[in-house]
Amino acid sequence: WDETHFGKMGSYYINRTFFFDVHPPLGKMLIGLAGYLSGYDGTFPFQKPGDRYEQHNYIGMRGFCAFLGSCLVPFAYLTVLELSKSLPAALLTAFILIFDTGCITLSQYILLDPILMFFLMGAVLSMVKCNSCADRPFSASWWFWLSLTGVNLAGAMGVKFVGLFVVLLVGLNTIYDLWDVLGNLSLSLVMFGKHLLARVLCLIVLPLALYTAMFAVHFAVLNKSGPGDGFFSSAFQSQLIGNNLHNVSIPE
Repeated sequence: WDETHFGKMGSYYINRTFFFDVHPPLGKMLIGLAGYLSGYDGTFPFQKPGDRYEQHNYIGMRGFCAFLGSCLVPFAYLTVLELSKSLPAALLTAFILIFDTGCITLSQYILLDPILMFFLMGAVLSMVKCNSCADRPFSASWWFWLSLTGVNLAGAMGVKFVGLFVVLLVGLNTIYDLWDVLGNLSLSLVMFGKHLLARVLCLIVLPLALYTAMFAVHFAVLNKSGPGDGFFSSAFQSQLIGNNLHNVSIPE
């Protein structure tokens, strides 16, 4: 059922048709982009679950989701290896995911779930890697993993609001880190300020900037009238090509 839902939204992006959905736009934009790059023309109606695709090229969208779903295995392996320093534990984790029926099923269809899980686990892996660089703060690798954590947080929030849970996890980890730095009497308050500023920039400002940019792209691409018009003001509808109010002069 959900493939009918999100596949249709991917078609909306390809056709530049405006729509409204409860989830943020990143996941659907990526599905639309995968379809566009793989030759899908956005003409399949997605009317009801189980309809045959016939000659429509849907493989690129499913393949994209399957690729992101397959990335969960190395992400889980590397996260557990970093946390436990145990190769058997990391391999066991990877094998559990490889043979997990739910993970395989979620990853083989055009769904938001594999995209969401990719960013969620990417954020956790980045956070764990950044923690491992705690003994060399402000090094290139430390900045890289801290920034990548912020990027993944934006990605998780940009697919579904459930991504806020990983924001909470990273936030608690950051508070713990800063408390540890503050308690280190060998470091000055200026150094603590640098640590605080780095985290504000990478874990708050960067994700918010990327999250806002997703909506900027969303509104720039969807410039034609569609099923989402009625949720927005007359002034907004006047900007949509094909809408009854398009280019109508509206009093302030």
